[in-house]
Amino acid sequence: MEFIYGTWHWSISGFLIGSIMLLLTYFGKSFGMSSNLRTMCSMAGAGRFSDFFKFDWREQKWSLAIVLGAILGGFVAYNFLSDGSGVQLNPETITQLEALHIDEPDGKLLPDAIFSIEMMQTPKGFAILLIGGLLIGFGTRYAGGCTSGHAISGLSNLQLPSLVAVIGFFIGGLLMAHLILPIIFN
Repeated sequence: MEFIYGTWHWSISGFLIGSIMLLLTYFGKSFGMSSNLRTMCSMAGAGRFSDFFKFDWREQKWSLAIVLGAILGGFVAYNFLSDGSGVQLNPETITQLEALHIDEPDGKLLPDAIFSIEMMQTPKGFAILLIGGLLIGFGTRYAGGCTSGHAISGLSNLQLPSLVAVIGFFIGGLLMAHLILPIIFN
């Protein structure tokens, strides 16, 4: 069981991701999660309201299986393949979170200081989640894809826009972690 519960070497997942990317390229498909929202909106009839959603969603239904697999895989891994110890954070990360008054997730996946129901009911917590969600949605649309689509699919296909997007994602993450979060939580 250690094989299932233990952490796999990065080269195994890298090899598997690379193999899947080769298969997708061979079949003329591309990987990404954010494009599935467009597919789901098209399935729900959004094409009646916007030309952006007027396309044959049946050609993209294969990618919905990836989203379903990610959700199902996460559920199975967390509920059935976890050893119960929760998230193991680096002690330095815990110290940095404490300096921002963010509690350690303590076996959970997300800290309560940001993602609890109580925090969401405060104006500050609601604003953080709402503005963050809008920025992620706008940024994903503006960049022409999400981090997984650009970093995995776009870079594997040697697309310059994906390289620019990934550099932008990385810079944005650094700015958020080192400049904006301290302002918000201090």
